[in-house]
Amino acid sequence: MFRLFRCALLIAIFGLWFTPGCAAPKGVYHTVQRGQTLYRIGQVYQVDVNQLARINRLTDRSQLDVGQRLFIPGASSIKYVPATVVARNETSVKLPINKPKKTTNTRTVRPSATASPHKPVTAEASRPVIPVKTKVAKGTFVWPVRGAVLKKFGTNGSHANKGIEVAAPVGSSVVAAAAGKVTYSGDGITGFGNLIILKHDDSYFTVYGFNQTNLVKSGSFVSQGQKIALAGRPPTGGQARLHFEIRRGKEAVNPVPLLP
Repeated sequence: MFRLFRCALLIAIFGLWFTPGCAAPKGVYHTVQRGQTLYRIGQVYQVDVNQLARINRLTDRSQLDVGQRLFIPGASSIKYVPATVVARNETSVKLPINKPKKTTNTRTVRPSATASPHKPVTAEASRPVIPVKTKVAKGTFVWPVRGAVLKKFGTNGSHANKGIEVAAPVGSSVVAAAAGKVTYSGDGITGFGNLIILKHDDSYFTVYGFNQTNLVKSGSFVSQGQKIALAGRPPTGGQARLHFEIRRGKEAVNPVPLLP
């Protein structure tokens, strides 16, 4: 009886999963492969990201080393986790914009008979790099609130709406559309009031504006469906609503086709 109490006390206070005299918890060790992220590992094993980070004592949850072993509690077998490419550039104030790197590779070409003998002739050997966009399945993101869509995505007259606006009672819950990291939480961007920006796998971002109150801080990690804010009104007033965007890098995409 004393041993069980001691084990429970150590786990509760120190988060020690392997303590002499205590039974080892059920789970498996997953070896991190190139391109895998903590978010995707948690999704595949259906384990909360915060719990994974706490159990494995990760100081920087956004950086995993290839070959690193992570303990997955409750898992009975090792699962395949697809590699994902995550952009490293983040913004803490402005909306996310990923700038592609410019690479130039030139080669010298011998001048032709008609070319001027005084000027070297060069040709561009590299072709423009066109990013390959990964299509996410419908339902990868969930609705942050449930209500009537008051403004649709796209151009309405002279105004271009980069997201949608969904009716939501003041003080109602706003949840994360997908698991990710909070890259911005504040009221420093004009026109959005209290704003939250989350970064997800595959360079996707979600934006939540017009909040009455933000409930998460920059740098924290959230799970899909986790409560992150309370709905409010636009700074200019009017009906209570949520401004919601989904972006791939700097490009705004229509959220509706990606929602269940």
